Amino acid sequence: MKFVSVIGGASAQSSVLDAARLLGVELAACGYAVVCGGLGGVMAAVCQGAASRGGVTVGILPGDRPQDANPFVGIPIPTGTGSARNRAVVLSGFVVCALDGGYGTLSEIAFALQAGKPVCAMGEWSSVPGVTPVKTVDEIMKFVREAEGNRDAQR
Repeated sequence: MKFVSVIGGASAQSSVLDAARLLGVELAACGYAVVCGGLGGVMAAVCQGAASRGGVTVGILPGDRPQDANPFVGIPIPTGTGSARNRAVVLSGFVVCALDGGYGTLSEIAFALQAGKPVCAMGEWSSVPGVTPVKTVDEIMKFVREAEGNRDAQR
């Protein structure tokens, strides 16, 4: 199974949540599993989209209670590590997709870039050096497929 890390704000505008839901649908339709922080906002929306297509959703939670995961997380992983779980979120996927977000999202982008992961971003943080800016879910999916192809070619 190929895991895609999706990061973004715990609260977001409706247009961002709509994009996250659609991204979850598209990822699941292509057979990718979604890894995220497991809480609300972008995390809940991408999991909702993926779950609606029978996709695998993993939530790496900051606390120690699996029941704190959003209702669309199929596999909750409580860590009890607070925001330190951000590193686990991005290291779990072969690629990282950011949809807006705050400084927690920025920290995840930094961890992903330090680890050499391909990162794309829609909205906030799309101008960070090393991040590929995207404007649509179709562009995100193209980025994911290209990252997968590059990863397979390196093997």
